[in-house]
Amino acid sequence: MEEKRNFTQRIPTQKKHQITLVERERLTIDGVTNVESFDDREIVLETEQGILIVRGEELHIQELNLESSNLLVRGFVKVLEYTGDSMGKRTKGILAKLLK
Repeated sequence: MEEKRNFTQRIPTQKKHQITLVERERLTIDGVTNVESFDDREIVLETEQGILIVRGEELHIQELNLESSNLLVRGFVKVLEYTGDSMGKRTKGILAKLLK
């Protein structure tokens, strides 16, 4: 008799992308793949959902772990903006409405 085996196909899963902003002073971002540039007024990073620009005052990267895709920023956050083509139109619309 022939033995049947069930093989599950491994589908690459997209890592979770989540932003948590507390009192506009503590920003946690999951799904960070790279930090392009940063200073105390602007942080440009690549996320699972596209390029994200964080603008504000006295911004400091307190923790960065690219293995677990986590970033913690302290400072006064004024703007969170996605740019580039990698993010869907639906998400841009929702984010634009939230930031108004």
